[in-house]
Formats: sequence, C-alpha cells, structure tokens
Amino acid sequence: MASEKPQDLMVTCTAPVNIAVIKYWGKRDEALILPINSSLSVTLHQDQLKTTTTVAISKDFTEDRIWLNGREEDVGQPRLQACLRETRRSWELRAQTPESQLCLLGNLVSHKVGRTLQAELCSTLTLAPASVSPAVPSAYALAQAYGVEGDLSEVARQGSGSACRSLYGGFVEWQMGEQADGKDSIARQIAPEWHWPQLRVLILVVSADKKQTGSTVGMQTSVKTSALLKFRAESVVPERMKEMTRCIQEQDFQGFAQLTMKDSNQFHATCLDTFPPISYLNDTSRRIIQLVHRFNTHHGQTKVAYTFDAGPNAVIFTLEDTVAEFVAAVRHSFPPAANGDKFLKGLQVAPVLLSDELKAALAVEPSPGGVQYIIATQVGPGPQVLDNTHDHLLGPDGLPPRDL
Repeated sequence: MASEKPQDLMVTCTAPVNIAVIKYWGKRDEALILPINSSLSVTLHQDQLKTTTTVAISKDFTEDRIWLNGREEDVGQPRLQACLRETRRSWELRAQTPESQLCLLGNLVSHKVGRTLQAELCSTLTLAPASVSPAVPSAYALAQAYGVEGDLSEVARQGSGSACRSLYGGFVEWQMGEQADGKDSIARQIAPEWHWPQLRVLILVVSADKKQTGSTVGMQTSVKTSALLKFRAESVVPERMKEMTRCIQEQDFQGFAQLTMKDSNQFHATCLDTFPPISYLNDTSRRIIQLVHRFNTHHGQTKVAYTFDAGPNAVIFTLEDTVAEFVAAVRHSFPPAANGDKFLKGLQVAPVLLSDELKAALAVEPSPGGVQYIIATQVGPGPQVLDNTHDHLLGPDGLPPRDL
C-alpha cells in the first residue's frame, strides 16, 4: 500500500493519440513486439484527445499500483509489466555508470541501485474512443519519472506496439527494423506538427463497445493464416511507405488521401483473408465509406479520406476548407438521435447548408444515431511534461482523490 509520507518523486505527462495511415498488423516477434512491416501515423492534437498520466515512485511503496479513470486496474497486465521492467532495466543500467550517480532522481540518489523502486500510476483519457490504449503514455511518463533518457521506442513498444509512434508529434514512421533484438525497430518523425497546417481530422465515433476480436489475437491469427498479409508486408507496404512520406512532405492531399483509403481497405481485406475471418467494420462503417466516395465523386476530386483501425470508428482526413461541408454531410446521413448540440466536439466548425445537388449525390437513407458523435481535431505535438503540481492525478499519499 502507499505510504502516508510525501512522494520521493511525482511526474505528470500528457501523451497524444496517433492514427496510422499505413497500418501495422502482425508481429515477427511477439515477446519484443516487433512488427512484420513498417507503419506511418499522424499524431492528433492533445487539445482534443490525450491521455494524462501521473507516475509517483518511492522507496516507501511496497507494490506497483495503477488506476485508470479513477478505477484501480490489474497491475499484472503483461504489457504494463513489460513497460515497468524495461524502464527499470534502463534506469539500473544508467545508474551503474559513475557519471550518472549524482543525477539520479533527486533525493533518490542515496537509494541503493538494485532495489526496485515501486511505481504508482494514474491515467485519465480525454474524449478518447474505446480503441485508445491507456498504455500509450505509460512509457513516456515512467521514463520521465525514472530519469531514463535517449530513444524510448524499445520501452514504448512493450506497452503497446503503436505507442512508440506517439513519442513524437506530427507525422511519424515506425521502422520495422531487421535486427533480431529489435534495437533498430524505432520511431522517427518525418515531419513536425506545423508542417501541414491545413490538414484536419474528424473522428466519427460509431461505437465505444469492446471489439469481439482483440488486436493481439487478431494479429496472431492473421500472421498464421493470411497469405494476403504476407504479400502486403513484403511487397506492398515498402513502396507505400515511400509514397506516403513523399505525399506528406509535398503536402499532396490527393495522393495522401487515396493512399490512406487504399491501405485501410487492404488492412481490412487481410482481416477477411484471415481464417476464421475477422470483421471490425459494421454497417455504419460501410455507409461512411460509401458517403466518402459519393462526396468525392460529386466534387470530381478526392476531398476527404477515411481510415479504420481495428474497430468500426472512422477517422476522416480532409483540408480546412472542406471540414464544414463534410460535417454537414455526416449530419445529413446520420442525424443525431439525441443531444444534437453535443454531436460535434473539439474544434469549432461553422454550420453550413448542403446543396440540393450534393444531397442528391449522396443518395443515402438517413441512419439516425449511426454516428454517436464527431471529434474535430488537427495534427499536434508529442508528449508534454506538466510543471504545475495541481495537474497531478495522485495526492501526497500516492492515491488518486476520490472525485477523480
């Protein structure tokens, strides 16, 4: 249990959500979380979507504990334990070097290296759909608390494979690497968050329910049974990574949008090629796909793009001058069942009226409540350390307040 004494060290960080436009699906090493292909993602802005995590470490703690949204969770989760283990291993290695002895964790300098410092973590998710993993910020927050420096990709992978892409803002590549030990399977930023200021992101939340097939099990089954997945990893993704990087660097939205949709489609095709087949999309997801293509056809160019991770929620990419019209198209196709004033969250979007021509082109039977709500956001920065002690989610006793 936590001590009543003040903490030896407490750190609070925020971490962003990332959305892959070239998907990661399948591991070549389950223990080290090494992917069978590289992937590329967009980091979303923390003003709309973020995880806040407080880590307290102390020689007075007798066990690790973790809370998520005010509820204590099982600290024995393998991914969390891997994160803790890798962070402590890095800390202990650093502590054994003479030049590091006097800069270790402030007043923990005198603490003997070799005795494990227990950690207590508390996280909250802000406007995050169910697919967002609370493991994403753990590696960064733990590294800050334990004073671990350098590339954190290896530590972040242990919490969640795609978590390493959230170590940076903007546009981020996770290189699959070739080494057996995974030392070259790292994340790197290919463009900063301010690179493409006109780019906007809309998250269409279709369902917050837990998916029937978890990502870990789904990947394992696909690797074993899908011939398409093997072909995709070896023959398709390498060229797509190069092309997507070019589209981002040149701000080529047409190319970026079409490649994003094609890669999403192929990812879900590999899920269907898995045996038994996996289907993460539902009827509303497929209606959204249809809506996007009819919207683009009406305009004679690709103005919006969809991508779906392992779930039914759609992520839409578009440019600033198209946001309002597409939000109106979503409202037309999926009228809010209730609380229409809360249908749109995040960035403000001015309401517009759809033209009769566009309504006719969409040719959809309205599906009330199909989309629960929309989160409007943009590209954003990487993890941040909060300096204000009032931001801590843990009290002086190492426990979250009752009203968290």
